[in-house]
Amino acid sequence: MATFDAFRFIDMISPRPLLSILGTKAVTKWMGTESFERAKEPKELVWIEGASHVDLYDKPEYVVPAVAKLSDFFQKTLA
Repeated sequence: MATFDAFRFIDMISPRPLLSILGTKAVTKWMGTESFERAKEPKELVWIEGASHVDLYDKPEYVVPAVAKLSDFFQKTLA
């Protein structure tokens, strides 16, 4: 388990669009930024100011902008 790399093949997602939404206070943000850097285009990174990883689950002040971005992203990429 210690050697498991969930993002090892992230570059293979391309050419499908990738959206990463990260909280600026997330302890795990290093994983998100590292995986985003390894991913190929098209890709987009969105920061939710002040949010931790868990805040993005159920705190409206963080969930609302994340869902708005998801909605916009899906409308553009799945249209």
